[in-house]
Amino acid sequence: MKNLIFLPILLVLSSCKQAPPPTFSTAIDAYYSCQFPEDEPGAAVLVMKGEDILFSKGYGLADLGTGEKITPNTLFNLGSISKTFVANGILILKDEGKLTLNDSLSMYFPDFKHPEIADKVQIKHLLSHTSGLPDNRAVDEDSIFYLTAKDEENFAPIKQNDSLHFEPGQWFEYSNPAFNGLALIIERVSGEKWQDFIRERILVPSDMPTSTITDGPYPERGVSHGYVLKNGQYQEYDYGEYPTFAAAGNGGVWSSVNELAHYELALRRGAFLDKSSITVSQRPYATDNWADTLASKVGYSWFIEQPIPPLNLKKVYHTGSQGGFRAFYLAIPSREILYVGLFNRPVEVEEFMEKGLTLMKEFGLLE
Repeated sequence: MKNLIFLPILLVLSSCKQAPPPTFSTAIDAYYSCQFPEDEPGAAVLVMKGEDILFSKGYGLADLGTGEKITPNTLFNLGSISKTFVANGILILKDEGKLTLNDSLSMYFPDFKHPEIADKVQIKHLLSHTSGLPDNRAVDEDSIFYLTAKDEENFAPIKQNDSLHFEPGQWFEYSNPAFNGLALIIERVSGEKWQDFIRERILVPSDMPTSTITDGPYPERGVSHGYVLKNGQYQEYDYGEYPTFAAAGNGGVWSSVNELAHYELALRRGAFLDKSSITVSQRPYATDNWADTLASKVGYSWFIEQPIPPLNLKKVYHTGSQGGFRAFYLAIPSREILYVGLFNRPVEVEEFMEKGLTLMKEFGLLE
């Protein structure tokens, strides 16, 4: 009887460990199929080289209640990949001469409790996570408030800081509130809600018609739900359950893998932003007062992994994590490759990024 019980398990394991399939598409499909059962939260994956979609597929369910399946057109919350949209919005205003990256925060937030702090911190420091502004939000102590707190409410505590962790530009320290502040700067300069600005100036010219941005409550229809596994059961964990989900500047964009491919193509051709600004945003931000022994690996929101032998490929990427959602967006500019993964349950995105790159190398896509 024991042998009969374990036979199905052995069959599943053997199917997941079969010899590498003959093409990149079947290989990456086999890998993701083994990770995400059809009746659980899952993922959408896309690989593009040049303008050709080499692979695009969904796995698992977008909504456990309705049984809606994930497809390459399913909208996921992008988490911190949203920061690239906010950063690009700032750069659009810079290219139009409506602000400079050397502008101090005191120009846009005259209500800082300690104006000398606002005088020191500049827009470029927010974009590159080098502001030194402490994240002093009492999210754990006041989680109910932060369930619905938007960008203004999330940035308000930052303006009460009486000191900096370090002088602006000296160190890297990842900051979500920095991008709530940048979103508010877009509103102050453009004279419209930042969500509308990004929609009109980035989503529309990038041909992203179904992508949207959280504005208060998140879009309840036409999007996937985020889940976490608790006591053996998947429970929804997004808007209403996860504090700071409504703070859209740092993580409020919703998109699909197919429309993120449009975003990448728009970046390559400079559809909404001057190509020189895109180039600057996707190289490490260098400061005169950099104090770390390690070189900077972040540009204006983007993370950059410099060329490493033997392939000498520069990687430009961002990951996302919010509620039950996880995501990665990885570009290899010299090979015109985009690799995107969107998930509606917690996963280790670095493992999926690495596996995809390994398969690309095996099938000659990185040559």
